[in-house]
Amino acid sequence: MQTNQRNILVILGHPNPNSLCAHFAESYVNSAKQAGHIVNYLKLIDLKFDYNLHLGHKKDSHQILEPDLMQSQKLIMEADHLVFVFPSWWASMPALLKAWIDRVFLPGFSFKYRKNSPLPEKLLLGKSARIIVTMDAPSWYYKWFNKSPGVHLLKFGTLEFCGVSPVKVTIFGQVRTRKQPDFLRWTKQVESIGTQGK
Repeated sequence: MQTNQRNILVILGHPNPNSLCAHFAESYVNSAKQAGHIVNYLKLIDLKFDYNLHLGHKKDSHQILEPDLMQSQKLIMEADHLVFVFPSWWASMPALLKAWIDRVFLPGFSFKYRKNSPLPEKLLLGKSARIIVTMDAPSWYYKWFNKSPGVHLLKFGTLEFCGVSPVKVTIFGQVRTRKQPDFLRWTKQVESIGTQGK
């Protein structure tokens, strides 16, 4: 019996269900389940929703959440730990993941505006997260020259803004030129993280 059992939500932000990201997401899911954690798995490509937040965060916006997005919010609220798996495209994230964040992480759900204050009320306190990113670029180039824009967007601009902390990051770089031993080693690393529920 898992003594430190966690409720984990894994979010796959790659639109290709046969991608390396999908492999890592499934490796995490399987190892976490085997360790006794409660795990839900969202493949964003399977969800049906309008990618556009048409009126932004205006109070008079009447854009209705689709059932898949309502379920996404429910799973986020139930989770202790969120795991995002996605590729770095143009140093950021796929449109699919950005669209899901735009539609799901809404005021009143993930944060709340405060009167006369630029700082929000954080509504996702008590949750932690892991970001797993794959990229063709070397990780050092992404960090030092690109300044990690996709990771910063998600970690600081979204998750920590809403109260999720700590947010840990795992980056796998130069995937295009890697050999099979590298992928096996990376898979074991992801499995170990999943087993720990981290």
